[in-house]
Amino acid sequence: QARALLRDPALGLVVLDELTYPLKYGWLDIAEVLTDLATRPAGQHVVITGRGAPEALCEAADTLTQMADIRHAFRAGIKAQRGIDL
Repeated sequence: QARALLRDPALGLVVLDELTYPLKYGWLDIAEVLTDLATRPAGQHVVITGRGAPEALCEAADTLTQMADIRHAFRAGIKAQRGIDL
């Protein structure tokens, strides 16, 4: 399904949430994913989320952001909130 989205020229933004995990565990072939990303329509933006992205994906990225937990409400006793944490 993601491959179909990456081929659709009508889509300006595709978000592949947590894609790094199937790559990390070898459930998806990184070479195929990189080919799909490289051959997407011109001007289509792709956001890939998740920790531990493979080096090859990091090298192919135009923008790379690393987020760090500085403070979280959970440590103050606030339970996970629907729509925020789950």
